[in-house]
Amino acid sequence: MAMAKRGSLTVLLISAVVTLALPHVPIASYLVRPLVWLSTLAHELGHGVTAELVGGDFHRFEMSSNGAGFAVTSSSNRLQRAAISAGGLIGPAITSMFLFAMGRRERWARVGLGLLAAFYGLALLLVVRNLFGMVFVGLLVAALVAVLKWGNAAVAQFSLVFLAVNLAVSVFTRGDYLFTEFAGAGRPSDVAHMATALLLPYWFWGAVCGLLSVVALGAGLWLYLREGKSAASSKRSSSS
Repeated sequence: MAMAKRGSLTVLLISAVVTLALPHVPIASYLVRPLVWLSTLAHELGHGVTAELVGGDFHRFEMSSNGAGFAVTSSSNRLQRAAISAGGLIGPAITSMFLFAMGRRERWARVGLGLLAAFYGLALLLVVRNLFGMVFVGLLVAALVAVLKWGNAAVAQFSLVFLAVNLAVSVFTRGDYLFTEFAGAGRPSDVAHMATALLLPYWFWGAVCGLLSVVALGAGLWLYLREGKSAASSKRSSSS
């Protein structure tokens, strides 16, 4: 196993251990809530970004301290509406995949953090429209910028992989929403909206989005852990 791969695996394992331990450490458990907010942010921005990609519009985003959030979008046909609903459901997994891919190398991790800070900063300026959301996203951007400015490459890599692991975990811990017909007070869930737009039961679309999320996470871990071509080439040369 190449040294770079061993280092990446170590960072991944440490991030996973810290993620799993946080809820059980009284002093550090206060960090769990912001990680839930991060998952909400990825979910709702997934709706909004998908809306823009399929030809709809992303008007605004709000979130609250209890972890709830909503994105206001508009679309012109049922296929767009279904895609927008799916975009939020797979948003955390897609974000995690991107972070894993960029976290594979320390120098890439700094670029990934910069892109993430820029993306959230743009969202803050354009679509975040309530006080709590603005405070949280603003602090998140400030934290990312602080790591870029004062942290070294190893700290940047750990930070990126830590966020990737937490978003990956949230795909499973909040996965029950994929099979929920209503999102409280009789309001249809995202999979219910997909069922209305595309026919077939809501649980079918939940299973589809769950499968897509698992595939995205698997791809992200593969990209993160795979050996580069140069490393593989040098290993073949030394063995011959």
